[in-house]
Amino acid sequence: MGEAKNKKNIHQPDFVFKKQNYVMMAIGIAVITLGFVLMSGGGSDDPNVFNPDIYNFRRIRLAPIVVLIGFGIEVYAILLDPEKKKKK
Repeated sequence: MGEAKNKKNIHQPDFVFKKQNYVMMAIGIAVITLGFVLMSGGGSDDPNVFNPDIYNFRRIRLAPIVVLIGFGIEVYAILLDPEKKKKK
């Protein structure tokens, strides 16, 4: 009977992040992945032929900005404290 009481009183481990943190992290990873997909392509099948599409707006400016926004979302997700609202 003493063993049954001990099993009920076992302390559950506390996780560092909550569900909201993981959701924000998943969104950040999706945005980073989108940025890398936007960066891809623009190459040439023949190495002797230059393709100027590699220097277009999407690959040079838009994709790196999207990746940086994704990393910003990741930092926000790590620093987010969902219990802070509950404490007030």
